[in-house]
Amino acid sequence: MTKTLGWIFGAACVVALACGQEAEKAATPQVVAEAAPARSPAISQAAKDEAKEIFASRCAACHGVSGAGNGPKSGELQPKPRNFQDPEWQASVTDAYLERILVEGGAAVGKSAVMPPNPDLAGKQEVVAALRAYLRRLKD
Repeated sequence: MTKTLGWIFGAACVVALACGQEAEKAATPQVVAEAAPARSPAISQAAKDEAKEIFASRCAACHGVSGAGNGPKSGELQPKPRNFQDPEWQASVTDAYLERILVEGGAAVGKSAVMPPNPDLAGKQEVVAALRAYLRRLKD
């Protein structure tokens, strides 16, 4: 009887282990899919146009028309405006970080309050995404 119980227990352990391995294999793609960055939805041409106009009217005075941090007002600012063309800096910041600065200003992320907030963009997620994408392209 003890031998039979031992065999049943051993078989149950093998089945449980096999089931656990199958469950782990089945869960792996799901975990990988959840860890992968979400693709940004397509940005409309209207949002891209508005973002380009916002950059020209609000950002270029300090950051320059090409985003090099050399706009007409840059000489009087401390700290100097960010050079968006810097690939190392571009690689060091997330999209969420850029979008937060664009809406809430530099002070919101522990940077200079000289970078003003744009609270009117808070309800315009697509325009903020387009502006962030525009800044990302300046490094090219």
